[in-house]
Amino acid sequence: MAGNIELHAFMGLADVFRQRQWSNPHAFCLDADLTGKALLAALDIDASNVEVMFINRKAFAVDCARIHPGDRVALVPPGVPGPHRFLLGFKNR
Repeated sequence: MAGNIELHAFMGLADVFRQRQWSNPHAFCLDADLTGKALLAALDIDASNVEVMFINRKAFAVDCARIHPGDRVALVPPGVPGPHRFLLGFKNR
């Protein structure tokens, strides 16, 4: 089942969106479910530039993420300061 995801980018990844003249959030069409790595490949974003993906407000490592049409996805790069990591729920990554 095809559909759009709502894709958000933070910190340096937001700069990538601006350089590509994408809105933030950016609507991205999926033809089917994707893994986190497959989504990043489709977006032409190196996986080393994303530490955590939030899918519908829940944190996932890129290699554990599964995205479905209709999901809300946020890409968070490495370098988020300590207190924010705790508040966002990925302090041990």
